[in-house]
Amino acid sequence: MNRLCLHTMTTKPWSLEDCARHYPKAGVTGITVWRQHLNGHDPKKAQTMLQDAGLEIVSYCRGGFFPAKTATGLQEAIDDNLRVIEEAHALGAPLIVLVCGAVPGQDLATSRQQIADGIDAILPSAQQANIKLAIEPLHPMYADDRSAISTMQQANQLIDSLGSPSHLGIALDVYHVWWDDALESQIILTGNKDRLFAFHICDWKTPTTDLLNDRGLMGEGCIPIRQISDWVDATSFTGHREVEIFSHRYWAEDQNVYLNQIAASYHKLYDNSL
Repeated sequence: MNRLCLHTMTTKPWSLEDCARHYPKAGVTGITVWRQHLNGHDPKKAQTMLQDAGLEIVSYCRGGFFPAKTATGLQEAIDDNLRVIEEAHALGAPLIVLVCGAVPGQDLATSRQQIADGIDAILPSAQQANIKLAIEPLHPMYADDRSAISTMQQANQLIDSLGSPSHLGIALDVYHVWWDDALESQIILTGNKDRLFAFHICDWKTPTTDLLNDRGLMGEGCIPIRQISDWVDATSFTGHREVEIFSHRYWAEDQNVYLNQIAASYHKLYDNSL
């Protein structure tokens, strides 16, 4: 199985139609659709377009951002995530990636409890739609405003606190967790509990000029991607390897050239894998 998947944000300048037209030419078999790329589309028609192009819809990105300082803000977040579930269901996406959120100036313990409460509130709707939710731990540099969940251990503890529902798991992004000395043991734990729902890859460039939008192609930075992939492959996870690159530099280039660079870096990394 060719496990190469691209997030539509990786080729941000392209429309969803562009992605459907160009991705398969580079050997891409999976696509993770971001909400902004679905805007203006009928989700059912978008599903048909992508499937006709030979692309498996791997996931829908993104839900989350649950914490808030007011009751109104907390409810608005829940309502928005319920809309995300409706959109994912209409698109035919089996999984929603959750960037859980945080509030500057609010203590992390409060934000983590609000995240747990928010996920608990939307889980019944996700289960009814048969859509899985994947918590994506983010690098601690984003703990102020993007995610109070920074490690796989914290994500696993959150899932445990909610009774370990089968529809709730983890999206592992190497960009965010490669530094964690508990990563291998957490991957094993997550795999043993059938909670590893998604695997995202890119690289950490040195020096990094932008902590959000200067990610690198695989092999362009310091992340031991193949080692982490081997740990993931040693679990029961057999899903796509999702390339998720945010890069002002690459977005400014010819996207067809960039797409071929993505495919080349992917195959250089994995062509000798089983």
